[in-house]
Amino acid sequence: MIYIIMGVCSCGKTTISKELSKSLNIPCYDADDFHSNANIQKMKNCIPLKDCDRKPWLDSLSEKIKEWDNIGGAILACSALKESYRQILNKNKNVIFILLHGKRSLIKERMLNREDHYMPVELLISQFEILEIPDYAIKIPIDQPVEKIVSIIINKIRNKT
Repeated sequence: MIYIIMGVCSCGKTTISKELSKSLNIPCYDADDFHSNANIQKMKNCIPLKDCDRKPWLDSLSEKIKEWDNIGGAILACSALKESYRQILNKNKNVIFILLHGKRSLIKERMLNREDHYMPVELLISQFEILEIPDYAIKIPIDQPVEKIVSIIINKIRNKT
């Protein structure tokens, strides 16, 4: 099984993925690590990515997802903002999407306090604008401690599988 922890930038995808990985004893990956240098430069320069920028990245992630599923599963921290992106990621149909969501003000505050990421706060608005919330995703509010979020996710995925 592949678990995709999704949501806008600074909602906690990477942090939750790492902690969930420890609890489930499966590897975790960050989709940001698979972006091309050109995409990273665009984001650093406050240029929102277009679908044509994301397509090769999503195709690459889809191939990785197949590999990871064949070797026992994984967790992927990935924005997966649009349904069309999730369809590419879920080609093998063995994916559970987990949406981390919260108030814009909380997420913006987190983003302003980050020092280890290339995404400028100006792009947060564009992420919220294109976010399509999937009915089928497990939805988790982020206004609680990391340990609590991970515990809720584990309970929900056990009930779903």
